[in-house]
Amino acid sequence: MGRAVVSKGEVRPIRSLVYVGAANEAAVTRAVEADGDALFLDLEEPQFPYGPTERQHARQAVGEYLNSLTDRSQRTQHFVRVNAPATGLTIADLAAVLTPSLTGVLLPKTSGASDVHMLDGILTCMETERGLPVGSTQVFPLLETAEGVRDAFQVAAASPRVTYMGGMTSRFGDIYQAIRYRWTPQGDESLYLRSKVLMDARSAGIRYPVSGVWAGWPNDAAGIRTWAEAQRDLGYFGMFTDPDGIGLAHDVFTPTADDMEFWAGLIACGESASRGGDSTFLWPDGQRGGLHAAYLESARMNLQWAQELGL
Repeated sequence: MGRAVVSKGEVRPIRSLVYVGAANEAAVTRAVEADGDALFLDLEEPQFPYGPTERQHARQAVGEYLNSLTDRSQRTQHFVRVNAPATGLTIADLAAVLTPSLTGVLLPKTSGASDVHMLDGILTCMETERGLPVGSTQVFPLLETAEGVRDAFQVAAASPRVTYMGGMTSRFGDIYQAIRYRWTPQGDESLYLRSKVLMDARSAGIRYPVSGVWAGWPNDAAGIRTWAEAQRDLGYFGMFTDPDGIGLAHDVFTPTADDMEFWAGLIACGESASRGGDSTFLWPDGQRGGLHAAYLESARMNLQWAQELGL
């Protein structure tokens, strides 16, 4: 059974995008068993060194894994980071992994809309060749260059395939090279980057932006939680994480029972007010407020988010 073409407005929220190097079969198995919302298998730079033999082995391993997924409606979504079209390696990567089980591809070092256009063209040709619905492979551009951050809106709007995006962060990687900030645990140095990309993504119709990874020490549980909470406060709905961080990511990026009770109560208040009842309500902090139509729409939007998470 072929997969359906998914539009920006129909994608599921991703709380945890679990990254794993595709060349490490044991790590892939562990990541699969960890049961995140989405899995990100890396073919671009899963290890160092990464020569032609390792590259071909990784392609074959990922292809075999994706072909083994017989349940096309699996809850976990599967993304593969391929090499950018400018490298000349994209087609070979996709030839190994473009199957009905592949949700989409992550496009590294995206510098502008032209990068998305090139990948879109390649995907269209290969989907047609393989009998997959044209447009069914989603694209998640990774904004790891200054040009990409500057042109984030154009990148997000470059193709209907672009369904997820967010501000990337790194302690010492590609985005560090592009901007040359000094990394801090609280992330002030990347706040503008994350905020700008978030605004551009939302402006281009991306419903559930996904933030970059926590770049601190993996055993700093307090630091990871503070980081994740800051992303949710800003407007992100998920983050990159390793398998150990899935539980924390789901805790932070899942609405609580109190949240949902408040949203449902707000809607009930609106229904009562439309019948001539009281149009005031209590905020969660106990303050009384007057009802506005925008509040009702916000509550409905949030309840839809909860529903799409299966709550």
